[in-house]
Amino acid sequence: MKLILASGSPRRRELLAMTGLKFEVVTSDADENIPDDIQPGVAALILSEKKALAVASLAEYRGSIVIGADTIVSLDGKKFGKPKDADDAERMLKALSDRTHTVYTGVAIVNSDLTVNKFVEATEVHFYPLSENQIKDYIATGEYSDKAGGYAIQGGGAVFVSGIIGDYYNVMGLPIGRLMQEIRRIH
Repeated sequence: MKLILASGSPRRRELLAMTGLKFEVVTSDADENIPDDIQPGVAALILSEKKALAVASLAEYRGSIVIGADTIVSLDGKKFGKPKDADDAERMLKALSDRTHTVYTGVAIVNSDLTVNKFVEATEVHFYPLSENQIKDYIATGEYSDKAGGYAIQGGGAVFVSGIIGDYYNVMGLPIGRLMQEIRRIH
């Protein structure tokens, strides 16, 4: 059976490739707008399902297994998605400085009959105190772009992290251990 990753994220592609599974990447065009009052973990689940179903419902991918994922950073109940620009990334990093935040990744697996199995993984991440210069230097790299919370734990953002509780790969955008357990369970 054909496996599809409904994501344009290079990180998710790399992570899924680590499993040894053969898959195709198809970027979803799902509407990613959701109400602000939805809890971060629930929001990640809703968005992952929207992405997966948008691809699974296309005629050329019927009969495939489609994986959708979405990652949201949360601090004090506020959601931090992908920054709109450098100023937004700076605001996020200042808020995360010397604090513990939670990274939620929702994953939806749509089977060939369009049934959906989904889960959310949560990982706590603590940042060291960040100076203005550290934040500005990091933003100048451009790495913040397209990253929930405005940082990449697998890149230059690694120096901000004093510790994590949970799945490291979840912070990168795809909890591959849990994903593989779910795929084995349902197939």
